Amino acid sequence: MLIRVETDARGVATLTLARAEKHNALSAELIDDLHQAAERLAVDEAVRVVVLAAEGPTFCAGGDLGWMREQMAADAATRRKGAEAIAAMLGALNTLPKPLIGRVQGNAFGGGVGMACVCDVAVASDAAMFGLTETRLGLIPATIGPYVIARMGEARARRVFMSSRRFEATEALDLGIVARVVGADALDAAIEAEVAPYLDCAPGAVAAAKALALHLGAGIDDAAVEHSINALIAQWEGEEAAEGIAAFFGKRKARWMI
Repeated sequence: MLIRVETDARGVATLTLARAEKHNALSAELIDDLHQAAERLAVDEAVRVVVLAAEGPTFCAGGDLGWMREQMAADAATRRKGAEAIAAMLGALNTLPKPLIGRVQGNAFGGGVGMACVCDVAVASDAAMFGLTETRLGLIPATIGPYVIARMGEARARRVFMSSRRFEATEALDLGIVARVVGADALDAAIEAEVAPYLDCAPGAVAAAKALALHLGAGIDDAAVEHSINALIAQWEGEEAAEGIAAFFGKRKARWMI
């Protein structure tokens, strides 16, 4: 299993990425496991709050590059199915009718930033580093894009959306990716402080309030998601992605690196 789901007596479920040896990179199996878990948690009346956490030193290193290389080499239908799977998983987490609290204990790169941005609130360790690192590999932050832009706003997102620059948790706070930054030893207490108020709230009202916020907010509609899927597929099919992935696995610099 690449995830664990544990629910305590209060109805607080912890959804844990358990692919620590691969820095919790988003493989096809992990994407599918997360989507299925989100669907189960959505209808589980015993669950009132969900904490998204991760094992190991990395929260999520983004997309699994081996899986991406397979998508690039596949036929058009397979590529579309892969891109749609990522988008569907992110959408299921984003619209989960329970509060989703992100526990970002370590680095979050690429899709890991997207995972933080689909949470209702994310709390990060002050040791965590962040970055939308896709363009360094000839890729783009495509399917996570709607959620990243919704969280940061266009102006702030453009500071980090294209440069692949890595930045500290304090800048992630300024950008709106996370709501709080605490020391590693204070992370669990900070997560509990986010969780506890919901246990005094009517679960149906919480779900309705979240649905209203999503409706009144940035409006991530089907057209935006479809556009992000098409953008990802187009990039997978381009020369730069092939070069970037080949350079990564060949342990060499891509041709555009100075």
